[in-house]
Amino acid sequence: MPKNTIFASLKHNMETDVRIFSGSATNTLAEQIAKSYGKDLGKMSHYRFSDGEIQVSYDESIRGQSVFAIQSTMPPADNLMELLLMLDAAKRASAKEIIAVLPYFGYARQDRKDQPRVAIGAKLVADMLALAGATRVMTMDLHADQIQGFFDIPVDHLYASSIFLPYIQGLNLPNLTIAAPDMGGSKRANAYAKHLKSEIVICYKQRTKANVVDHMTAIGDIEGRNIVLVDDLVDTGGTLCKAADMMMERGALSVRAVCTHAILSGKAYENIANSKLTELIVTDTVPLKQESPKIKVISVAELFAKVIHSVQNYESISSNFIM
Repeated sequence: MPKNTIFASLKHNMETDVRIFSGSATNTLAEQIAKSYGKDLGKMSHYRFSDGEIQVSYDESIRGQSVFAIQSTMPPADNLMELLLMLDAAKRASAKEIIAVLPYFGYARQDRKDQPRVAIGAKLVADMLALAGATRVMTMDLHADQIQGFFDIPVDHLYASSIFLPYIQGLNLPNLTIAAPDMGGSKRANAYAKHLKSEIVICYKQRTKANVVDHMTAIGDIEGRNIVLVDDLVDTGGTLCKAADMMMERGALSVRAVCTHAILSGKAYENIANSKLTELIVTDTVPLKQESPKIKVISVAELFAKVIHSVQNYESISSNFIM
């Protein structure tokens, strides 16, 4: 058999061996990923006992298959538990490979001991995923890049910049300035600013407790600029909204924000609606709890589908990254 025919046959087998399944938290996104990939979403049963206990099962054979289990692990913790059960079930059903696809990796903010006697939640989750049966992990915009080092299995870390940057460029904003909402986001903001050839501003905030910003100022020129804040996630929206209000008071022409993961807990929707943000652009790694005229959602389905295809065919995925 000719060499190119052998490779074509192997590639065909790799494609047909792919099975994509979804947890209950991100079913809509998983359906879009499967559609973009060219597959139907695999059939699973998700059962909940009267006490709240979860049980999952695959309703089709996955023996010798490459299983992609898609589930974001935002609160409640049931979402993480459901994914772990999906991985364990795939392992016990003799899947060849088990790829845990976490569009949003929960507990990523607990990536170090920032005070005595606290857990490192991100490391614990990494260990649980591998122990449950994951042979590979695929995720997007981790809160801290070093979390990849918590795993002893391969990690494909995707960046939402590949979809956010074209959107920002399409706005054609004059006097564009990229801003980091805090010191920790300066690396991300610098990468965006470098690609867009724009100015950069870094906000400095002081907190007395989590999710509460007491004071904020900014380093850089704001007056007469169209500001775009960039961050990996938006939770209560307190930091973004305070930054937007502060910048508008200091003479900014407009303030937008792009955030990959729309956690939006507590009074986030109210905070955003009452802020001076022109718009908040997010992805669908976490489904919105409600619609808002200020919030625009850009899907990551096609990007995940492309990377799944590349991983399955042992192709480079670096072309999908801008950062």
